[in-house]
Amino acid sequence: MQKERLLSLDVFRGFTILLMTIVNNPGSWAYIYPPLQHAEWHGCTPTDLVFPFFIFIMGTAIPFAMPVKHFDTAVFNKILVRSLRIFCLGLFLNFFSRIELFSLEGVPLLIVRLLITFAVAYALLGNFTLKIKTYLVFIIFGALLFLAYSGIPAFESVRIPGVLQRIGIVYFFASILYLTSNFKIQILIVTSILLIYWGLMALVPVPRFGDANFEKGTNLAGWLDNLLLNGHLWASSKTWDPEGILSTLPAIATAVLGIFVGQILNMPIAKLQIAKKMTLVGIGLVVLGLLWNIVFPINKALWTSSYAIYTAGIATLCLTILYYIIDVSYYKKWTKLFLFWGVNPMIVFFFSGIIPRALSAIKVENPIVSQEKINLQKFIYDYNIVPLFSDPLNASLCYALSYAVFWSIILWILYKYKLIFKV
Repeated sequence: MQKERLLSLDVFRGFTILLMTIVNNPGSWAYIYPPLQHAEWHGCTPTDLVFPFFIFIMGTAIPFAMPVKHFDTAVFNKILVRSLRIFCLGLFLNFFSRIELFSLEGVPLLIVRLLITFAVAYALLGNFTLKIKTYLVFIIFGALLFLAYSGIPAFESVRIPGVLQRIGIVYFFASILYLTSNFKIQILIVTSILLIYWGLMALVPVPRFGDANFEKGTNLAGWLDNLLLNGHLWASSKTWDPEGILSTLPAIATAVLGIFVGQILNMPIAKLQIAKKMTLVGIGLVVLGLLWNIVFPINKALWTSSYAIYTAGIATLCLTILYYIIDVSYYKKWTKLFLFWGVNPMIVFFFSGIIPRALSAIKVENPIVSQEKINLQKFIYDYNIVPLFSDPLNASLCYALSYAVFWSIILWILYKYKLIFKV
């Protein structure tokens, strides 16, 4: 049984996915407006809010998706299968550009990759019976892990962690915690997770590096990533991962903070009272996060405890504003665009990552330099968008916005025909 969808929550999700699409797809990574960049290390920009917002929203949605608390083997299986499907969607993204077949290259190889992609997407997003879903996800999960550790050169350094992988893991633990504990136990567990993570990062000496620290590559979380996932980490660092193992713990806390807010939204009291409670919670979390920042800096890559609390507070306040406008004041006419984006998040997450990879695999003639080939994405940007602007920052942003418009059209069509894809 599912509770009726909360429009403000769908709109908030849609806004978050739309912002994610814009910040992940600039025309050039060399030209990005500061608010659309991640913080260099410590700190928090608007872009650093996107990922925790989505995890918070996922947590908020859990009490709506599971209004009756009931936990048994069948429920556990559903949660496990959904979590693995999300995990496998993210893991496959890391495999896409590494798929090889005999000596194929160029467009023929891309066609093979796309055929495999659609087969995997159908298996992980298709509406099958739970038994079939279970078989399919375990086959895909096992196959991907086998390839990653098989010694095959194409896959020997494929990245294991990722955004969707973390979302899948967090969903698994947050859902079980919600179904098997009461509000007080949840508060105790979240508090324990955040304090233990702080203690580990701030007090435990790091093997090979010395004292505990919060710096790139030399902190405890980075050391653990390199120890357990050596060779399968984020390509930009190769020694640590922004979606690593230890930093997933406070991400679970972010989801559970979302669950708290979801339970407030389900309280049998007046909507205005709900909005007031959420406002107080949001302000409290922001203040607590800023205070904790003094000794445990707000940092997305480490998902520090201060970052988890601070971003959950901002997410609560944003949702409160939307809830007041949409569900209390009933001002809904402007919400349609964000609703398109909010009801089909996994389609965007997955295929918005595939499309740039596919465009980069198609080579075309450089119209300026003879006998030189460039990828199709660079051709579209350099020779169709850049000439329209004198400022490269605006050209880069225009490309990102154009990609968002492209996806808005696709999502509008899916929404119009009531095609909603769920894992």
